[in-house]
Amino acid sequence: MDLFDLAAYDYLLPEELIAQNPAEPRDSSRLMVLSRDRGEVLHGTFGSLGDFLDEGDLLVLNDTRVIPARLFGSKTRGGGRVEILLLRALDAAFLEWEALVKPGRKNPPGTRISLADGTEVIIGARCEEGVRNVAFPEGTAVLPLLERIGETPLPPYITSSSAPRSSYQTVFARRDGSAAAPTASLHFTPRLLGKLERERGVRLGWLTLHVGLGTFRPVKCGDIREHKIHEEYCVLPAETAELILETKRKGRKVVAAGTTVARTLESMSADDGSPESGERMTRLFIYPGYRFKIIDGLITNFHLPKSSLLMLVAAFAGYEFTMRAYEEAVSRRYRFFSFGDAMFIR
Repeated sequence: MDLFDLAAYDYLLPEELIAQNPAEPRDSSRLMVLSRDRGEVLHGTFGSLGDFLDEGDLLVLNDTRVIPARLFGSKTRGGGRVEILLLRALDAAFLEWEALVKPGRKNPPGTRISLADGTEVIIGARCEEGVRNVAFPEGTAVLPLLERIGETPLPPYITSSSAPRSSYQTVFARRDGSAAAPTASLHFTPRLLGKLERERGVRLGWLTLHVGLGTFRPVKCGDIREHKIHEEYCVLPAETAELILETKRKGRKVVAAGTTVARTLESMSADDGSPESGERMTRLFIYPGYRFKIIDGLITNFHLPKSSLLMLVAAFAGYEFTMRAYEEAVSRRYRFFSFGDAMFIR
């Protein structure tokens, strides 16, 4: 099998296994546990995660918050419905954004769009990968505006969800900036986090990666090495970097809660494997052959066929093991994608 061939990451998934609503409570979702050392697959519930962690292990979580980033409006001149999906703020005041605009071809640079509350935004230049620049008027309180008229941008495969908007937000979300949720962390509850700390002696660390186009845009290149991930903003605080070093010194494991955490930690690692605190833009694309420097374990959901996220999982767990686990997940009727079940690779 050519592991650089996009077709290698395809698999058959019955449509009814695409979760439309999250488990309730969150930590009652199923958990598939992959042991890399033994090559075995175990099955449990997410609430039993602590059974697979040891005292002193470090669980690193992404504290990003999904903003109501989908806006609708119409052309100020001539009408015509327009959809804008904000991807990444380009300035501290949130006035300039990278965005996806539909329909794109009918909205050339300079087009003015009137939003539902009358605010007029200007569509700017075309950038790579179909991304556009979008500008709000000077003095606009953009984040409160989004809370009033924006919509949470659920993935397109969630077509019949009855879940409230809060379901697509982690219980610890606090830093505004994501266009999509770090879905592996949707399974955590305050009770489970407290149990991991108090009863299991697991330590918690925090970082931020604002999920944008890089995380959810599909891979289309026949040779996956040609795929370019759109850059995303990430931050590794100094206290988390120190926790990682301390955990490694004690011979304990660093567990990434989600592919966004894995990408951030690996993006912020030096050649010797030590973490470098700070902030940066990352385009790191992880696929089989990548040598992980920091993470020892990975919590993740079940991802779309031919996605960069599936490739990251295959790089960490091993391609054959990963695809065998996915086949078993389908046969055991696990629920897939953002509102679906979880996997813990250790």
